Amino acid sequence: MKKEEEPVISIEGINFETGKPVRLEIAGGNIVSVNEFINTDNNYLPWIAPGLIDNQINGYANIDFSGDGLSSGDLFKSAKAIWSDGVTTFIPTLITNSRENLIRNFRILADELEGNKQLELSIPGFHLEGPYISESDGYRGCHPLEFVRKPSWEEFTEFQDAACGKIIQLTLAPETEGAMDLIRKCTENGIVSAVGHSNASAGQIKMAGDNGASLSTHLGNGCANLINRHNNPIWPQLADERFTISVIADGHHLTPEELIVFRKVKGPDKIILTSDVIFLAGMAAGRYKFLGADVTLTPEGMLINADLNILAGASFPLITGVGNLLKFTGCSLYEAVNMASSNVAKFYNLNDRGTLAPGKRADIIIFNLSDSKPEILKTYLSGNLVYQKTQNLKP
Repeated sequence: MKKEEEPVISIEGINFETGKPVRLEIAGGNIVSVNEFINTDNNYLPWIAPGLIDNQINGYANIDFSGDGLSSGDLFKSAKAIWSDGVTTFIPTLITNSRENLIRNFRILADELEGNKQLELSIPGFHLEGPYISESDGYRGCHPLEFVRKPSWEEFTEFQDAACGKIIQLTLAPETEGAMDLIRKCTENGIVSAVGHSNASAGQIKMAGDNGASLSTHLGNGCANLINRHNNPIWPQLADERFTISVIADGHHLTPEELIVFRKVKGPDKIILTSDVIFLAGMAAGRYKFLGADVTLTPEGMLINADLNILAGASFPLITGVGNLLKFTGCSLYEAVNMASSNVAKFYNLNDRGTLAPGKRADIIIFNLSDSKPEILKTYLSGNLVYQKTQNLKP
């Protein structure tokens, strides 16, 4: 019996890389061809780019991945909101908490991921940020002090078992007792070790790199407000070419000048744009509880823990960071999008996505761009439309 040919769909837009009209043909969930064409009728065309990849989402749309109230079905609910903001691949992140909470929530997330095709397409694994971080105020950030503890491979394997082996990244502080051993064992098991919420010395950061650490988690944050101008954990991570850095470009976590300097030092290929959003993404301004503490979401989108005088995560989606990179650094749209797609795909060896090329998975976003502010119109996951804005399809 002759096998039916896969239906081919066609998507048109302005290529984010070249600025020219392009037609993508898609079949079987993959991009089949990418061809430029002449827009003879001068019809309006939106921009087209690969779907964004966010390596740190702590929660979304009032769903907290670390919360005690997490339940089955929450991951898919959050994913639908995440897709609407142009992210087609994301890494759910659990942060410092009790052993019982982490085991419980990893089990819930792993169980829901199992057998849900769309979630499996979107989620390559999980990220554990903490609990093996600095106890010091400022460097600890909003992570609850009562649950910060020394690194333990035995405990980590309990978390990994609960997650069905899907923890692909651990953020920890290299200066903590036992950290180097844990970094080395993670490296041996193919798990990304990232430096974060740390006051490590230059020597300790070098040693972490020697043992396989390769990422800086939201560099410039998870850091005390007042630091030594020479001896602090930021310079060594910028100086070490082995480290890719992730940055939050929401307009609150880093100044434009910091982003400009980080880009100049690391170059366009060693930076990952991340959101670090918590469950308050998309919520109204007001006072909320997060990790047992009072936090305020301002009308400007800043999340503040006033008691500790620190930011408490972020509220803006990754696409906001893309726009801010354009505005703050003057980089090209191609470079800004790559920091939130291709660079991330390469770092995590997600070789089937992250670019608009034949043979790649058809994870695609269609968007308007006005005054460096992208507006997502459509999101495709493996060739399937998972979000469409129903109004304002043209500027």
